[in-house]
Amino acid sequence: MKIKFISLASGSSGNCYFLGTEQYGILIDAGIALRTIKKGLKDVGISMEAIRAVFITHDHADHIKAVGGLGEKLHIPVYATAKTHQGINKNYCMTEKLHTCVHYIEKQQPMQLADFCIESFEVPHDGTDNVGYCIEINGKIFSFLTDLGEITPTAAEYICKANYLIIEANYDEEMLRMGTYPPYLKERIMSRTGHMSNTDTANFLAEHISEKLKYIWLCHLSKDNNHPELAYKTIEWKLREKGVIVGKDVQLCALKRTTPSELYEFE
Repeated sequence: MKIKFISLASGSSGNCYFLGTEQYGILIDAGIALRTIKKGLKDVGISMEAIRAVFITHDHADHIKAVGGLGEKLHIPVYATAKTHQGINKNYCMTEKLHTCVHYIEKQQPMQLADFCIESFEVPHDGTDNVGYCIEINGKIFSFLTDLGEITPTAAEYICKANYLIIEANYDEEMLRMGTYPPYLKERIMSRTGHMSNTDTANFLAEHISEKLKYIWLCHLSKDNNHPELAYKTIEWKLREKGVIVGKDVQLCALKRTTPSELYEFE
């Protein structure tokens, strides 16, 4: 079975990821325009008819912008926790409220969707009832952790399970400290319910990486407080200190904020 992954956008302006097979797939978050999702998928030969469901991590606008159109107009099931669904329909960006497409998930209760075994788990962030996702397809495990202030023992468990890891590296600490953001926003970003810095992510990966981890995609990079090259180098250097060589022992990529990544395919 060939497994496909593409990031359509990854950053504070919007987030959306596709994971699937040659026949069908799912979206993780839908925080960009519906037409942009359609075009991004069409450009790599994936039709909207192939989308079986959308799984939402939390109710911030940059993760849910298109979910009303996907759910209510295209009749694609939208999965989230009950509290997250409440938060979604209260969000200012939701001109199309969710009614007919609502499906509930429980954290750490695996569900089966065709060949996918999907499990959500709690992550610390300042949305409503935030989750990450661990998805197993044909023996391959993908873990998505797009917004989190720290790596809790629960989050660590799902990171360490992964063969393919999508994990936040939001900001460089020095760029944030010296930047133009007001103090309250800097404090929010650096808090335990904010975002992960390049260094936080690098340190954790260096201490916990194993041979089962094949790919790392760095996601949700800040426009103002990070650079893709800086995020990449921070993780690469820290892994090298532990004797792990990027490109040989593990693959590493910093995802683009507003444009699609390449389409990755795994046998």
